Amino acid sequence: MSEASTPATNSETARPPRLREKGRLMSSSEIERTLVRLAHEIVERNNGATNIGLVGIKRRGVPLAQRIGKLIETIERQPVQTGVLDISFYRDDLSTRDVRPVVEKGEIGFEIEGRDIILMDDVLYTGRTIRAALDALFDHGRPKSVQLLVLIDRGHRELPIEARFIGRIVPTSRREIIEVKLREIDNDEQVLLVELVE
Repeated sequence: MSEASTPATNSETARPPRLREKGRLMSSSEIERTLVRLAHEIVERNNGATNIGLVGIKRRGVPLAQRIGKLIETIERQPVQTGVLDISFYRDDLSTRDVRPVVEKGEIGFEIEGRDIILMDDVLYTGRTIRAALDALFDHGRPKSVQLLVLIDRGHRELPIEARFIGRIVPTSRREIIEVKLREIDNDEQVLLVELVE
C-alpha cells in the first residue's frame, strides 16, 4: 500500500491516466544489494537483532520485510520475526461521507509489545500512508520503538514523517510516479520512474 499510486481520475472522464516511462531507477541486482545494505544498517543501529520485529505494510512492504528478515537471520544467525500490516481501513483518503465499515483487526503475526519494530514500505511520499500504518500498528500493542524503512524516498512530505532506513532518495515532481515491481507480487523486479501524460 505505497504512496506511489497515481492521483484519482475524474469520474466523468472514466479514462485511466496515460503513463510514460522515463527511466529505470533500480535493476533487480541493485534492489538486492540495497536490501543487503539495509539489513546491515538495521543490525548495526539496533545492536543486533534480539529485540527487533519486521512489519511490512501490505502489499509491497511485505516481501521487503520477508527478504530483509532472511538477510538479518544470515548476518546474526538467529531467527527474526516478520509480520504483515494491512492499513486499508486506516487511510484518511477513504470517503468520510459514508458510514465506515466495521473491520476486524487483522493480526500482524507476532506480539509487538515492547519490541523494536522496523516498519517497511516500498515508497515514502506524503507520509499519509505511514501515519495510517502507525495508527494500525498501535492498535495491536505498544512497541518499544518504531523505525521506518523505505526502498525509495521521493520527497513531497505533507506530514512530519521521516524514514530512518532509506534505500534510495529520488527527487521527483508531483506528476512523476515511482513504480516498484517485486517478483513476489509483480513477477518482475525493478524500480521505474514514470510520468503522467496529458
